[in-house]
Amino acid sequence: MRLEKITNERVQDSYYQIKHPSGLRIFVYPKEGSNSTYAIFGTRYGSIDTSFRRSDEQESCTVPEGIAHFLEHKLFESEDGDAFARYAKTGASANAYTSFDMTCYLFSCTDQVYESLEILLDFVQSPYFTEHTVQKEQGIIGQEIRMYDDDPQWRVLFNLLGALYHKHPVKIDVAGTVESIAQITPDYLYRCYNTFYNLNNMALCVAGNIDPEKVLEMCDKMLKSCEPVEVDRVFEEELNEVVQEKVEQSLSVAVPLFQLGFKESARHRTVQELAQTDVLLELMASDSSPLFRRLLDANLVNTSSFSSEYFEGPGYAAVIFAGESKDPEAVAKEIREEADRLRREGIPQDAFERAKKAVYGRNVAALNSAEAIANAMISLTFAERELFSYIDALASIKLEDVQKRLEEQILSQYSALSVISPIK
Repeated sequence: MRLEKITNERVQDSYYQIKHPSGLRIFVYPKEGSNSTYAIFGTRYGSIDTSFRRSDEQESCTVPEGIAHFLEHKLFESEDGDAFARYAKTGASANAYTSFDMTCYLFSCTDQVYESLEILLDFVQSPYFTEHTVQKEQGIIGQEIRMYDDDPQWRVLFNLLGALYHKHPVKIDVAGTVESIAQITPDYLYRCYNTFYNLNNMALCVAGNIDPEKVLEMCDKMLKSCEPVEVDRVFEEELNEVVQEKVEQSLSVAVPLFQLGFKESARHRTVQELAQTDVLLELMASDSSPLFRRLLDANLVNTSSFSSEYFEGPGYAAVIFAGESKDPEAVAKEIREEADRLRREGIPQDAFERAKKAVYGRNVAALNSAEAIANAMISLTFAERELFSYIDALASIKLEDVQKRLEEQILSQYSALSVISPIK
């Protein structure tokens, strides 16, 4: 078994990868001089995966909303104790998260790297669920859900997703609802674990002060082989049109919050298209863009909160602009008009060059951070993309590529505005 070295001449850097006999994809990115190591062990399984069909079964299965997040919480517990207590002995800082399309377990440390890696590989492969522990967790997560119901930043996003999507489960809170998690049982948890925590559906990324061969030795020792299972995610057909153009809620905020989303058709985007969108958003909405300057001069946004992102995953994609504003409707109008103007008049060459350099420089600089490397690698891997290919796509991107991408993005007829207003 041999580690394959992946080298990029453009950035003069390398990492190692291997498809382990257990089925796990392993990526190791050594960084000489790094003071720390960051490891992330994840599965392509998130909150949207509530309806699926296994390759070894005829019928599809539907499980309660919020079960991926619930499972993430429960994996830290075992018959022998809590994984956090084990990490305390190595000095590692550990955490986990569940997103719409993946669940990841991670740690960072400055020493005892391989001991911490052993803990990570052990507890993620050792599920332990009982009726008692599940009932206890239902109460804990129920409180968490109620807390987020009053969180303005959380509500402005999920209100927007509810306005954009008719059927896709991306509009459902990652943690589910109090009612849905009440339906979770140990049987459901084991079923989802055995389906999605198959090593063939997972990846391990380790970056920083690390020896690739020692990582591989620990994987040889700890990984448990299993028969591969392919999983088909089952989504209802989603309409192109939005559900509603505006949704508003009143919560305890000093200044209104907004998110403006532009829905796109559901298909897999190439790494080139991802790079084109990132450059487009940089030239359109960065601190140096004409749009941002106009909004700032009119006192419609502030420098600390205004942002843009490309929000995409299996079956969903949208460009989202967000921030605080005394007049969210006016900001939304300016953003829509700027996109229309750039389509009509064309993107200026100098604006394109500045944006391209900024995005490229930011991504190359991120290669100095073990945390940024590992997080980027696992996200790109689960999206069937590769780290250096994305950087090469940024370097080779042309103005006409971005202009063409704009023709199918940020279209007003597929937009919705979510606003959180102060309680009157």
